[in-house]
Amino acid sequence: MSALALANEFRANVDGTVMVPCDAGYDAAREIWNRLFDHCPAIIVRPVATADVVAAVTLARKHGLQIAIKGGGHHVAGHASADGALMLDMTALRRVNIDREARKAVIGTGLTWADLDEVTQASDLACTGPIVSMTGVAGFTLGGGFGWLHRKIGLACDNLLAVEIVTADGEVLRVSDTENADLLWGLKGAGWSFGVVTAMELSLHAVGPTVVAGLIYWPLDRFRDLVDYYRNLMPEFPDELTTWFFLRLAPSLPAIPKDWVARPVVALAMCHCGALKEGYAWAKRFAEVKAPIANMVSEIEYRLWQRALDTRWGNGFFNDWRGQYLDDLNPEAVAVLMRHVERLTSPWTDIKVPHLAGAVSRIGDTDSAYGNRSARFGLVIQARWERAEETAAQIAWARHMRDALAPHATGGAYANFLGIDEGDRAAAAHGPQNLLRLRGLKAKYDPDKVFKFNPDGPLIGLNFAIKSFVAATFLESNGVAYWTGTLGPSFSTNTRSPFAEHALETFLGNCGKLLGSRGEFSVYAGISERREAIRR
Repeated sequence: MSALALANEFRANVDGTVMVPCDAGYDAAREIWNRLFDHCPAIIVRPVATADVVAAVTLARKHGLQIAIKGGGHHVAGHASADGALMLDMTALRRVNIDREARKAVIGTGLTWADLDEVTQASDLACTGPIVSMTGVAGFTLGGGFGWLHRKIGLACDNLLAVEIVTADGEVLRVSDTENADLLWGLKGAGWSFGVVTAMELSLHAVGPTVVAGLIYWPLDRFRDLVDYYRNLMPEFPDELTTWFFLRLAPSLPAIPKDWVARPVVALAMCHCGALKEGYAWAKRFAEVKAPIANMVSEIEYRLWQRALDTRWGNGFFNDWRGQYLDDLNPEAVAVLMRHVERLTSPWTDIKVPHLAGAVSRIGDTDSAYGNRSARFGLVIQARWERAEETAAQIAWARHMRDALAPHATGGAYANFLGIDEGDRAAAAHGPQNLLRLRGLKAKYDPDKVFKFNPDGPLIGLNFAIKSFVAATFLESNGVAYWTGTLGPSFSTNTRSPFAEHALETFLGNCGKLLGSRGEFSVYAGISERREAIRR
């Protein structure tokens, strides 16, 4: 079918905007945040109602088009677009209804966090958003979501109350604690894999409007002393206090002395969402570490603090992210961080280390699809550069740093920070038990694996079934795990990279660690049998 005929069929069934490559506005619509990916969808649909999504999904399946979903288009792995696919551009779904008394928001999934904060803060309410406000609400929330408020009110996904979702067969489902509750569990941390979310209900909390927030900068060689001081204070940290370490080359800002610009530094970024007096007291304690270069902490409206980093993180740059979780900032990990920051060449790159715990850790690892609740720190390596010729070197630097930190990390991963070639790490974002449950949900709600352009696509989308979790539980007590499954031939179509072997080995390895000191696994790939013994 020609592009024009395809467009005409979509236009006849959709009230929203439909674009194909020859249309004005197509190139702007297909753009996503990460310049590393320059995909050309066969057709772009910008729905204005849930009925448009139903029609678009139905027609995509009729014509054999794969489906990519763009909310904010901000995931580093470029999942919001794909060559030759249908791109669902959700940015016209922008409704916002705030119930101030019940402290709830019902929103369309085309909103960014800047949009939502503007409305909720008019009532002195907020939900946990990211530290960059142009990020889409939906993708961030469905993948977990930590930012400036997670220690006080939990992850964004912990505040997800209900969802409207269009499934692969075009059915519109309401998902809540009382309707399709099994799916709500999966949407909290692995929510891209089961359909197109068109509306969300979020819990809101009293925040602001003013917080104490900002960054304090030191020379990089003060990082060891800063961490030692910080670790001693951690037992006293209230939930209202969230902190991140930023390691980077010093930016050109009025508060930073000119002779420090472009030199390696560490910053402690803080946000205290409680009493202003207490926030200032914590800022004063942090500033007692010797010789800060600049102290930029002050009172600021929360909605403005949410936007404070936006100028560094707009569109038009190449990006490669790698993530880890850490239980501690031990001296060895600190040394690795410092060595790699000393070798930075891009002024746009940084490494961020958020303190987690608090409300995040008070929910069990299997109470939602988001895993790694016990980790005390997250870590994201954010390589960012301007010129295409730098790409190989920048990605190599990020990978090398990730691997150098691995011995000091928990082994977990955060789905919102997974790179395009890290499909083998998706299991580590959820944990083996959660992954089994997610595969069951995938089989129930998307058995044909229609929705696969997302961080969990390589693993949840595998045609790999555990024979019996009961059997695995039984064998755990004997120190042996025996799992049988099938790896279907369709997997190679789910991703651009050959992740199948790595994903499977990583998953089986995690099961071996979980279930006992010895594990024997039997895996059938086509007609060939493969056995592997895992020993420690």
